Amino acid sequence: MSTTLYQQIQQFYDASSGLWEQIWGEHMHHGYYGTDGKQQKDRRQAQIDLIEELLNWSGVKDADHILDVGCGIGGSSLYLAQKFNAKSTGITLSPVQATRATQRALEANLGARSQFLVANAQEMPFADNSFDLVWSLESGEHMPDKTKFLQECYRVLKPGGTLIMVTWCHRPTDQSPLTADEQKHLQDIYRVYCLPYVISLPEYEEIAHQLPLNNIRTADWSTAVAPFWNVVIDSAFTPQAFLGLLFSGWSTIQGALSLGLMRRGYERGLIRFGLLCGQK
Repeated sequence: MSTTLYQQIQQFYDASSGLWEQIWGEHMHHGYYGTDGKQQKDRRQAQIDLIEELLNWSGVKDADHILDVGCGIGGSSLYLAQKFNAKSTGITLSPVQATRATQRALEANLGARSQFLVANAQEMPFADNSFDLVWSLESGEHMPDKTKFLQECYRVLKPGGTLIMVTWCHRPTDQSPLTADEQKHLQDIYRVYCLPYVISLPEYEEIAHQLPLNNIRTADWSTAVAPFWNVVIDSAFTPQAFLGLLFSGWSTIQGALSLGLMRRGYERGLIRFGLLCGQK
């Protein structure tokens, strides 16, 4: 990961995580609104439902030691640790996030079996075969080398363990390449959200076969999560959010002003919400 990109991602989440928690809570990811995307529900419940639906889809019913790659402020890590009575480890590029996640673990009486580290997902500071569940919920899009990222996830996974990766993708290109307009749309998203690039779900599946993961499954849940961006946009136009944005810095303000990029990306079928799971 280049130093510049590393710093951009770190600074973006250092600046924006406090405001996100204030407005949205601990889960820094999409919500689940039913297979057709039409279920009406509380926005935070939708985010918890996404975690539960992912566990059901992947068939994971228990875990002893969980790695949350791109852990944010510990939303998934602590939820899964509590659900499975497990040990959890989270990594993030943001010192602000790691500190807040550690505080939240203590507040939830999970400090003894949770730890949060500032670490690069492409060079993880863990031994081979360390975790029986590697969980990556919306962090793959930040990785400049998607193959190296998945290789690292595979390396630290115990034999028989499960990898669950959920990430932003662009549409498959086997039928037609991306148009110039689509490429410009993606470039705008990359610039605002500190992404090097995204790839399609079939490309991720190809990498997974090379690892080699077993029992690979993929799914596209774009329809189920697309309403999330309308809800985020609605929540951004409140006095509380406006005040928070003023104190969060330009990168956070720019991200808020560009929320429509993601909504339009889903509407035109360009942005996809890709799922992949498999066992070592």
